[in-house]
Amino acid sequence: MTCDITLFVNPTAGRGRGAHATQPAARALREAGFGVRTVLGLDAEDALRRARAAVAAGTGALIAVGGDGMTSLALQAVAGTDTPLGVVAVGTGNDFAQATGLPVRDPVAAAHRIAASLKEDGGRPVDLGRVGDTWFGTVLASGFDSRVNDRGNRMRWPTGRFRYDVAMVAELAALRPIPYRIRLDDGPEREVEATLIAVGNGSSYGGGMRICGDARLDDGLFDITVVGPCSRATLLRVFPRVYRGTHLNHPKVTTYRVASVTLSAEGLTGYADGEPLGPLPLTARTVPGAVRVLGVR
Repeated sequence: MTCDITLFVNPTAGRGRGAHATQPAARALREAGFGVRTVLGLDAEDALRRARAAVAAGTGALIAVGGDGMTSLALQAVAGTDTPLGVVAVGTGNDFAQATGLPVRDPVAAAHRIAASLKEDGGRPVDLGRVGDTWFGTVLASGFDSRVNDRGNRMRWPTGRFRYDVAMVAELAALRPIPYRIRLDDGPEREVEATLIAVGNGSSYGGGMRICGDARLDDGLFDITVVGPCSRATLLRVFPRVYRGTHLNHPKVTTYRVASVTLSAEGLTGYADGEPLGPLPLTARTVPGAVRVLGVR
């Protein structure tokens, strides 16, 4: 099989790993018999426009080279189409790649897996979440975690991931329960107080925090994690357990499994795949098999 495919590249991902990953990934794909072209953009809007143009022109696959942000951008171009998605995960978090069992920070291994999948199975169908016209692959965050994102995005110093550590400390100092209104599927709207509510198509966000640790990408359902009101001391004790997913057993945590959810709260921004969606209220729905992902085993 020979066809033309498109590398969709974020050269700044993972402190420059995106740029360094492009050449070895492209070489491995060409050696496997594929024609490869590369798409960059002046900014996210321009990059997405170019990616959508490649999909409309019939590219055999769109291969996101970067982190979760680049994968999220690629999903906006391929979701609901016949064009499969490849992921060369070289970013900081790589939660989508982890959820799908793809190689992380190994561009040659990722390219080999993509090439084999293009020749053999054409990719595996994977569910996505959808809010309005926006698709997401991992987790929709709202509450304490989205406030940390808000604060971190406003900060100009320090730089890098440390900025979000500082933002978390500041939000802990201001910690208070959030009054939500929540509707699960077609059920009644209920009022709950919570520290955060996470909607998981995938299991993790933030580079391995398994906030929705039991979520699966092929069951047509979200896993909803509701962390109830808790003190700073409790949150700090429970937080390390998020990386193992064992926080789900804590008495302050309630979980649900649903196909759609509506969240309302004053003054909260929703984030999906780490990118801002906009203020609540938001309604998220699962779309089973919305994208074919190459190399998933």
